[in-house]
Amino acid sequence: MKRRDLFLATATLLVLWQIFAWIVRLPILPAPLVVAKTLVVELVKGDLWRHFLASLWRVVASTALSIGLAAPAGLALGQSRKLSKVFLPVIYILYPIPKVVFVPVLLLFFGIGDLSKILVIFLVLFFQILVLVRDQAAALRPELILSVRSLGAGRRALFRFVYLPASLPAILTALRQSIGTAVAVLYVVEFFATNLGLGYYIAFQGSTLLNYPAMYAGIVMMSLLGLSLYFLVDRLEKTLCRWQGQ
Repeated sequence: MKRRDLFLATATLLVLWQIFAWIVRLPILPAPLVVAKTLVVELVKGDLWRHFLASLWRVVASTALSIGLAAPAGLALGQSRKLSKVFLPVIYILYPIPKVVFVPVLLLFFGIGDLSKILVIFLVLFFQILVLVRDQAAALRPELILSVRSLGAGRRALFRFVYLPASLPAILTALRQSIGTAVAVLYVVEFFATNLGLGYYIAFQGSTLLNYPAMYAGIVMMSLLGLSLYFLVDRLEKTLCRWQGQ
């Protein structure tokens, strides 16, 4: 996506926001300029940056954990029919379950610290990456695998030079699809039993203090968090999967 298109889309959203603020004329919808001023003040003099860093850590940690476990598991299932036959029924039972329902359970087992919150987001990402990578690995053409094996490639070589490169786009696609869900789940998990994070900040400023400009500043920061991760995945795809555009 070109920078010009992003600029025009952002400008359009800001104009629409301003128009709705003029129409509504209520404190619950402050104008973009008011929110921008509050955002700067909260970042410089307040503790909004601390909430942002806490949320960033939770998303990055859960994402790294999910990739590290789900990608190899998906590749293994895609390579082995026996493993697929054993584990796929369990996976397809657990996959559609909303992982947010596990928040109270994880809080009971792992407490109110970062670990329980990271694990909830991890569960959301894990199954999406696992299923997409497994499907991609299982869909590889048999003649491609046979041709590589005929050159003397063993299981490790197939994993490194065939399955992993072929499944890398699926991993990045799963990440791209999961980012919005992960940030939404982040808001939910930070709403429970914590006093640090963008989810807590938004809820506290809006529901408790009724500081609506600060609440929208938190929403803007959470949106920037999701957008930054989305664009990072796009950049990784262009760097790691250059052969796709050839």
